[in-house]
Amino acid sequence: MPDRTPGVPVRLDPRGPRFAAVLTTLVLLLVLATGSGVLLAAQAVVFALGAILGLRWSPYGWLYRRLVRPRLGPPQELEDERPPRFAQAVGLGFAVVGVAGYLSGATWLGIAASAAALAAAFLNAAFGYCLGCELYLLAVRSRARLSHG
Repeated sequence: MPDRTPGVPVRLDPRGPRFAAVLTTLVLLLVLATGSGVLLAAQAVVFALGAILGLRWSPYGWLYRRLVRPRLGPPQELEDERPPRFAQAVGLGFAVVGVAGYLSGATWLGIAASAAALAAAFLNAAFGYCLGCELYLLAVRSRARLSHG
């Protein structure tokens, strides 16, 4: 289980989530090319582990720490894990809807949900723009405004 001090956000190397976004992009392209609800279900498990246990404990986080991180210099800065973890939860939602679509015969729904998740993953992989992270920050700011206003 993650080592956590209550009330202190986990900090992580921001290159890890971007690496995960590259792998996610490749998996989702394969899902769209094959129409495989089973492969999308496997990606949903990856999203779930990242959202529930934290990014360090997801399979892509493990690959990053074991295979990629040792070959890089130290990160210039660390970032709060909460926004990318929320992004994993959003990805999980799209993946679950997509799996339901593919496995129920509503292929159009599987394609649409997979394509939406792919668009978000690609934005992060190619440009470092985490759409789910931005949604998290928007929600935090909105909640702060509502509680003060």
